[in-house]
Amino acid sequence: MLETAFTRLVGCSVPIQQAGMGGAATPELAAAVSDAGGLGMVNMVMVPADEVGVAVATLAKGTAGPVGINFLIPFLDVAAVEAAAPHCRVVEFFYGDPQAGLVERVHGAGALADWQVGSADEAKAAVQAGCDFVVAQGTEAGGHIRGTTGLLALLDEVLDAVEVPVLAAGGIGNARAMAAALAAGAAGVRVGTRFVATAESGSHPAYIQALAEASAADTVITTAFSGMWPDAPHRALRSAVAAVEAFEGETVGEMDLGPTRMAIPKGATPSPTKDATGAISAMALYAGESVGNVVRVQSAGDVVRELAEGAERLLRGWG
Repeated sequence: MLETAFTRLVGCSVPIQQAGMGGAATPELAAAVSDAGGLGMVNMVMVPADEVGVAVATLAKGTAGPVGINFLIPFLDVAAVEAAAPHCRVVEFFYGDPQAGLVERVHGAGALADWQVGSADEAKAAVQAGCDFVVAQGTEAGGHIRGTTGLLALLDEVLDAVEVPVLAAGGIGNARAMAAALAAGAAGVRVGTRFVATAESGSHPAYIQALAEASAADTVITTAFSGMWPDAPHRALRSAVAAVEAFEGETVGEMDLGPTRMAIPKGATPSPTKDATGAISAMALYAGESVGNVVRVQSAGDVVRELAEGAERLLRGWG
């Protein structure tokens, strides 16, 4: 029951895409998701293009399933796109108007292109630019949010607007939510917050612990962490917003960004990775409304199996 237009297009066995979440989306996480049947994604912002190419090629050779890479338009390095695309099944773009030129580069390298969107108009623009599928992101999502509409209403609008496969993103953290999205017509789901709290994630342990202690009501859409990415609302833990507002210094800590160890200014965009030091609680602790489903650290494979097997049981029970 879990074979969909998305799984047939991408070549995975489970209609789950792991979100490419900054420092959390390590090659190890992507490999584990892909080996479990989903589509694993990496995000390598600020990494030199030649290193991106080598890393993605190594990832692709070491996994049995398809892998992809996410690029954020405000930080786009076209050379990195060209280096990664020959080794990926999927190249994804987010937070910018769809561009046919980028899609053509991806297709020219033999990969599929997708765009994460926040409106039906943006979905139509992505398809017109040549994208093979789109991800409809509702405001329940953690991290940066493109639109202003909740997932179910947005999914309905996007499904009516385009004919390519549509994935549902935002608040998908358990089998019931996944089954509901598939029953509503999505060809798959995009999951983020659950994968932050996995053994293969690159996120700091204190960040993961904060997720495990939170519920949906403990998240908020804010601009508190816009220091390196202005005018981009994002959903994060309320505790992190309160902590950064109370923080009196100019620098909350340090972490590795690409090949460089950097000071992290108060209110900066990056979420804390395992190598981060300083006031972790005052850094960008992104979390979606599905955060209540995070109760402990699990392997990424176990998360994929929990969601997929549970969703299939529910769909069979629903008829």
